[in-house]
Amino acid sequence: MRRPAAVATALVLLIEAVGIVAINGILATFADGQNMSLAGLDPDAMVAGTWAMGIAFGLYLAGCAAVTLLAGVRDRAPGRAARILLISCAITHGVLAAVTVGLVGWDAFAFLMAVLGLIVLTLVAYGEERGAMAPPDGRDGRDGPPEGAEADAADAPANGAAPA
Repeated sequence: MRRPAAVATALVLLIEAVGIVAINGILATFADGQNMSLAGLDPDAMVAGTWAMGIAFGLYLAGCAAVTLLAGVRDRAPGRAARILLISCAITHGVLAAVTVGLVGWDAFAFLMAVLGLIVLTLVAYGEERGAMAPPDGRDGRDGPPEGAEADAADAPANGAAPA
């Protein structure tokens, strides 16, 4: 189940990246056509800033898509930096969903929550397995006493009395 979740997450993030760049391109076109100043800001600066934000956020989402696609293709957990990138992407989607529900509507909220769910599913599916596989008694899976018990047994007296 890990691989399909990671690949689906990558595809959705890649589609979202293209969509973000397209939406910001449309906004930049409208801002350029209006040729109006907002609080004294140069209209050309607004157009350039809109394009820059769209491209930067699109590259960010494409990077997140590449990380999840690599995790799905390799069927290995992403590294520490890649996990931090995916966690930041999940947080970004949560915050954007909270803002979007009031500005755009419930459909956009549902989409962002679905993407958030896919990112979290990918992170959880490729979580550390050591914690789940470790025995509760501290043993490392081999037969015999836990590690360090041999040294304690060698130092203890045979009759159980305290050392003098």
